[in-house]
Parts: sequence; structure tokens; C-alpha cells
Amino acid sequence: MANNPIENIIPSQPPVDQKKSDVHVLKSRLEWGEPAFTIIDVRDRQTYNEGHIMGALPMSMDGLGDAAAQSLAKSRDIYVYGASDADTTQAAQALRSKGFENVSELKGGLGAWKAIGGPTEGIVESRTPAGKDDYNVIDRMKDQAANMDK
Repeated sequence: MANNPIENIIPSQPPVDQKKSDVHVLKSRLEWGEPAFTIIDVRDRQTYNEGHIMGALPMSMDGLGDAAAQSLAKSRDIYVYGASDADTTQAAQALRSKGFENVSELKGGLGAWKAIGGPTEGIVESRTPAGKDDYNVIDRMKDQAANMDK
């Protein structure tokens, strides 16, 4: 049996927090390119179209659990956010009630995500100029390392 030289080089991420996640955790997972998780935005469609976390799926709060059950595996890691933390909690509870095992509420939603320089997309977001360090990978990594301690 040959040894795998790259085994255990990339650290595995901890499982999704069952209640709430900090935006830094999600950003770290995205930057590592970790697969197998979904971000769900439960805000109204117009607000979603104006701007959202890059890659987030729009799902209406009405019938959320059923819609998610049709397209996502129950064991998938899901990060959910809404217009407020109360909406986020309600959406997470709807998903959990349909049997989703790994649902985490993204604390602070889009506002917190934008505050740490997380990538966004949408009509309004596409007109927002890039920040001073958006194209400087080294500065972004330094910011990420500094914010991981907070």
C-alpha cells in the first residue's frame, strides 16, 4: 500500500455550526474552495436582485422547506440569511423542520458579509467600486488572518 504524499495537507473544515455562523467562517470556506455547501438568501426577490452574497440561491420564505427539499440533499451544509436576524432564524427553523441536518444562520446577513469584504453580486453591487484591497490577495489574506481572532 503506497503512502499518499498529499494526505492531510489541506486541513478539513469543522462541520457547519448547528445554530449560528460568523461571516468569517463562511468566507474562509469560500476562499479555501471547499465544496458541498449552499448559501440561501430568503429576502424578497427585488432585494436579492439588487445585491447578495456571491453564489447565494434565492428562495422565498413561503414554502422554503419544500423548495429546498426538492433541490438539496438533507445532509448538505446550508448557510441561510434574511433581511434581519429574526428572518434568518425563521428560515433556519423552516429548513430544520423539513429534516435538513446542517443548517446555520449567518449572523448579520449581507451587511456583515459586506463589512468584511466578502464577494457580492447583483444590480446595485455591480456598480459599487472595488475596495482598496479587493485586487490585492496578500492584503486580503492579512485582513482575514486579523479578523479570525475577533
